[in-house]
Amino acid sequence: MALEVMAQADVPIPLDVAFRVEPGELLALVGHSGSGKTTLLRMIAGLWRPQVARVAVNGTAWLDTAARVDLPTHRRRVGIVFQNYALFPHMTAVQNVIAAMDTPDLGEAERVLDLVNLHGLADRKPAQLSGGQQQRVAVARALARRPEALLLDEPFSAVDRATREKLYGEIIDLRASLAMPVVLVTHDMNEAQLLADRMVVIERGRVVRTGTTAEVMADPDALRAMGIREVAAMLPAVVVEHGADGLTRLDAPTGPLFLPGVEGAPGTRVRVRIMAHDVILSRLRPEGLSAQNIIAGKVARVVPGAGPGVMVHIDVAGHEMLARITRRAAEQMVLAPGETVHAILKSMSVARDHVAHTPDMGRASE
Repeated sequence: MALEVMAQADVPIPLDVAFRVEPGELLALVGHSGSGKTTLLRMIAGLWRPQVARVAVNGTAWLDTAARVDLPTHRRRVGIVFQNYALFPHMTAVQNVIAAMDTPDLGEAERVLDLVNLHGLADRKPAQLSGGQQQRVAVARALARRPEALLLDEPFSAVDRATREKLYGEIIDLRASLAMPVVLVTHDMNEAQLLADRMVVIERGRVVRTGTTAEVMADPDALRAMGIREVAAMLPAVVVEHGADGLTRLDAPTGPLFLPGVEGAPGTRVRVRIMAHDVILSRLRPEGLSAQNIIAGKVARVVPGAGPGVMVHIDVAGHEMLARITRRAAEQMVLAPGETVHAILKSMSVARDHVAHTPDMGRASE
C-alpha cells in the first residue's frame, strides 16, 4: 500500500517534486516556510490540483492528470491531522470522530479514542480539552476514516514543549500498529529526527535531498537547505589563539574548544553550532592527552525516537546541547534527568560553516 507522489506546477508556487512512502513508513517533508510542504499534503488529500501530477496508493490512482483521473476528497481513503486540528467546536470528542466515519459506529469511535489515550473523555467538547487532548481527537478522527495514507501537517506546533514531547512518544507507539504510509510536514528538525524513517528536503518547491534520517543529517547541503537550529546547540565563544596544528582555541561558557578553520583575531566573538549527531556521550570523563572538547553537563530530559535513537537534552552552564544516541546506549548509561554526563566533540566534526561570527558584537572587550 505504498503512496506515490509526483507534482509539477508553476502556481501558486513552483513545484517539481516526486517521492514514495512505503507501508508502515513515516516520511518527513522538511524545509523552510513556503517551500511547498503543505501544498503537497493538500494535493494528496484532493484539496488542490497542480498542472501535472500523480498520486497513487497501492497502484490505484487518486490523481493522474495525464489520465484525467481526479478523485474528490471524500473518495480518497486519506486521514488528515491539520495544524489547528479543525475540530467541530459544538460536537463532543466522540461526535467529532463519528463525523469522519462512512457509517456511524459509536463503539468503533470509542475504540479509536481509547487507542489515542482518551478513555473517559468522549463526551467532552474541544473547549473542555487541553491542546494535547484536542490533538489526540484529531488523530482519532483521521484514523476513523480507515485511511490508506495518514497526513500530519505540523500537528504538534500548537502545544507546549512538554506536551509535544509526550505526544511524540504516543505517535511512536501508535505507528507500531499502523500498516499505512504516513507523511509528516514539519520545520522542526528535532521532531523529524525523532519520528521519521526517511526525510525529503524541499527548497523552493524542489527536492534537494532524499534519504534516511542519518543520511540527510550527514549532508551539509541538506542541512543548509532546511535550516538546522532545531537540531544543534549554539554556543557563544571567543577566539583565543590559532595553533600551529591548524586548530583554533575558543573559550566558551562550557570550557575550551579546539576547532579547525576558525577565522578571526584573538578576542573575536563567534557562535559554534554543534550538531546533535556529532556529540558522543559518556558518564565518565575521558582521560589522556588527546581528550579535548569534553563538555560536562547534566541530563535535562531524554526523548525517545521512532527507531533505535533517542534525543538527549543536556544543560551545560545554562546552555542546551542536544545529543542523538542509540536507545541501548541511553539505557546502559542510565540517562535520567539530573545525571552528570560528558559530551565529547571531535574537532574535525565541526565544519567551517558551523562557526559564525557574531556581527553585532565584534571583538570581546579586553
